[in-house]
Amino acid sequence: MIEIELLGYVISFDPTLVLAPGMFIALVGVLLSGYPVAFCLGGVAVFFAVLGIALGEIDPNFVSALPQRILGIMANFTLLAIPAFIFMGAMLEASGIAERLLESMGQLLGRIRGGLALAVVIVGSLLAATTGVVAATVTTMGLISLPAMLRAGYKPSLATGVIAASGTLGQIIPPSIVLVVLGDQLGISVGDLFLGSLLPGILMASTFAIYVVVISFLKPELAPEVQSIDLKPIQLIKLLRVIAPPIGLIFLVLGSIFFGIATPTEAGTLGAIGAMGLASIHKGFSRQTLSKVCDDTLRTTSMVMAILVGSTAFSLVFRGIGGDELIASILLNLPGGKIGFIAFSMLIIFILGFFIDFFEIAFIAVPLLLPAARELLGNDALLWLGVVIGANLQTSFLTPPFGFALFYLRGVAPKTISTKEIYMGAIPFVILQVLVLILIITVPALVNWLPRLAWI
Repeated sequence: MIEIELLGYVISFDPTLVLAPGMFIALVGVLLSGYPVAFCLGGVAVFFAVLGIALGEIDPNFVSALPQRILGIMANFTLLAIPAFIFMGAMLEASGIAERLLESMGQLLGRIRGGLALAVVIVGSLLAATTGVVAATVTTMGLISLPAMLRAGYKPSLATGVIAASGTLGQIIPPSIVLVVLGDQLGISVGDLFLGSLLPGILMASTFAIYVVVISFLKPELAPEVQSIDLKPIQLIKLLRVIAPPIGLIFLVLGSIFFGIATPTEAGTLGAIGAMGLASIHKGFSRQTLSKVCDDTLRTTSMVMAILVGSTAFSLVFRGIGGDELIASILLNLPGGKIGFIAFSMLIIFILGFFIDFFEIAFIAVPLLLPAARELLGNDALLWLGVVIGANLQTSFLTPPFGFALFYLRGVAPKTISTKEIYMGAIPFVILQVLVLILIITVPALVNWLPRLAWI
């Protein structure tokens, strides 16, 4: 308690009740300025560390724990999976394998109405799983598939909606760096998180696919019927040769994790090597390609690690001024108990998804929610909570008017397509995502069944 004499009056206040909210509000304000997130986190942490020490709320020796925490990050074997999976997705994209996969899938499914859109859902799911980065997936799909769909006569609303929605699937479809980061922050097995998110991810992608097929038949003007193409056996074999290898690589990576043959980090390395092998087979591997992929991997990984170091400094100082106890107290005393906590935390994460990327949310918001989640839900429910957070963010990234996926698609879409058409195309998929999210929340067995089966 600090006492300040002002105009003859003595004012007493608890610094914790001022510093902790002030630190969080300061972070939000600095983030809205557009400055790099990692430096925002670190700068706010340094400022409030000095302020806390000056007010006597933080012991200077407490801050000395930061180097040990950073060394702990460097020694975290699980986090090595992040550059491996990023490299795998970047290689499949840069070598042209992703483009050939989409073209071949489009030819294979082009015989049915809405076949191109259905191909986008399938290939988008695969690309989203390999990259795990919404920006990369939506941009790639927008550049490759949007012109083809527009040439085929698809309405811009359906074409843009299915691309943006498919690009966000990487939040919960394994293998994904999103799940790797969530597993690390929640302190749960990444392999179990992969297993737990498999059924919800398939359910989400299947819901999109069913919607595309149904809406194409109910409203034929959205997806004109493409002239039927009779595929000869030789052509069919060629298409399968293009489609099978990348799909096989993804199943190989997942299978090695699910059957306990490899850890997620080892499986990511296997996927990276396999992606280079596929690029070589398809003559898409070169020194220039490797240089570009390594550069992309380095940039993305450096961004993630810088944010992680900044968030570590922020959380340490925030804990030093009693912020974690304040947040836990608020969350534990929300009306409605478990239901109130889930509703409030999901609302906060959903809103944050409008303004900052997943990595920032995982490194800032999740650690703040974790103590209350453990007390209210128990450690056994953290796996389910991780999948729910991923599905929630997927919805947030697609929701107009602030959804990141819509901004990324707007950047690569032709100027003839209006922003309103992109928003209108996304709304049906947002509704579908919300319905699936409610199903995941109300039926935890969708998440827990496979991990429990693996434990047996």
